[in-house]
Amino acid sequence: MSDSSGKLKLGALVALVVGSMIGGGIFSLPQNMAASAGVGAVLIGWAITAVGMLTLAFVFQTLANRKPDLDGGVYAYAKAGFGDYMGFSSAWGYWISAWLGNVGYFVLLFSTLGYFFPVFGEGNTPAAIIGASLLLWAVHFLVLRGIKEAAFINLVTTVAKVVPLVLFALICLFAFKLDIFTADIWGRGTPELGSVMNQVRNMMLVTVWVFIGIEGASIFSSRAEKRADVGKATVIGFVTVLLFLVLVNVLSLGIMTQPELAKLQNPSMAAVLEHVVGHWGAVLISVGLIISLLGALLSWVLLCAEIMFAAAKDHTMPAFLRRENANQVPANALWLTNAMVQVFLVITLFSSSTYLSLIYLATSMILVPYLWSAAYAFLLALRSETYEQALAERKKDLIIGAIALLYAIWLLYAGGVKYLLLSALLYAPGAILFAKAKREVGQPIFTNVEKLIFAAVVIGALVAAYGLYDGFLTL
Repeated sequence: MSDSSGKLKLGALVALVVGSMIGGGIFSLPQNMAASAGVGAVLIGWAITAVGMLTLAFVFQTLANRKPDLDGGVYAYAKAGFGDYMGFSSAWGYWISAWLGNVGYFVLLFSTLGYFFPVFGEGNTPAAIIGASLLLWAVHFLVLRGIKEAAFINLVTTVAKVVPLVLFALICLFAFKLDIFTADIWGRGTPELGSVMNQVRNMMLVTVWVFIGIEGASIFSSRAEKRADVGKATVIGFVTVLLFLVLVNVLSLGIMTQPELAKLQNPSMAAVLEHVVGHWGAVLISVGLIISLLGALLSWVLLCAEIMFAAAKDHTMPAFLRRENANQVPANALWLTNAMVQVFLVITLFSSSTYLSLIYLATSMILVPYLWSAAYAFLLALRSETYEQALAERKKDLIIGAIALLYAIWLLYAGGVKYLLLSALLYAPGAILFAKAKREVGQPIFTNVEKLIFAAVVIGALVAAYGLYDGFLTL
């Protein structure tokens, strides 16, 4: 899928988007959604998510085309629009989110293997952590051999993981029962779900977890064969994944009732298919999930290293992260990333309770980079920058940018104050690397506005630290 110069073609870029978006989330979707919403709220939530996420996909497409000189996606847009510290924070937040997500993938992978080999338990037993660590370093050395080779393997696993999803959709389409689907549309029979508005808010948080990765192609923009392919890959990848997610979610609601689905163990897709075709259905989905997680792990290891490397290339991160090996892989960024994953794998051994909340935290870390990207696209259209000869396009992009921005703000609200404070705790220490990068180029560390922003982050971090100590905040 790549030509001799090592550049990524459209197919490889689409696979990166689909591969990083379809990880483990979709396989747990029937239970996750049913636990927070009834049929009606699920449909409303998907409609809002489709519009919101589509505008975000368009934002990444527009920015890739209008600002072809900006490499590194989410991080570069924040820097161009809002200064060095915001750019750095975007790269830092994105990076933390990505490797925390990988820790989650390892735990989920080994808990799925636990279905076949009980020694792995819930994915956080000593045997599981040893297995995960061995796999982590195997992936690490595979990526060190070259981005192009790793992108090709990602393409193969992406195709392999889509097969069980297609089978699931086809089988469930024939087993779908309208009377089950329409039995309790607004979730009135389950009062603990709360009002429809509440149900929509809760289920939409789940939809964000499954869409992370939509920006995958824009992060690799500098390695794309054609710039225009970056935007195309983003939109094609988004539409493909949206279709799968809605089918898996909606068809399940016509096979088992909402209370039945809410009680399932994850990966709940396995139990839904087992309900229709018997035991082999559960085995098929479990194998699909294992392949899917292996592919997603590879995508995210690539993304982690690439974002640090891109930020170091233009002096937003320290110079040591710029070093590439003979295969043009950002080696130091890769070592730093996987060392962090290893540390957190060991932590999950001692505190299994914090693992899931860390995954939610990982997602709230990514909302900030999304917010800056949407704000930057909106600003470009507002100022008519790059729109001198395209007034009709400017109006369209202004509306898309505004919707994407409102959606990003709404997501922060839906995530809640707790995760905002905990994010500040992870954002604050990044300033050490930022200061080092600024010293290397002999510039003052913060502008006056950035000093205020940094002060706010530090205050948030202190409140979070005290909250964890005092117990009014928990992980």
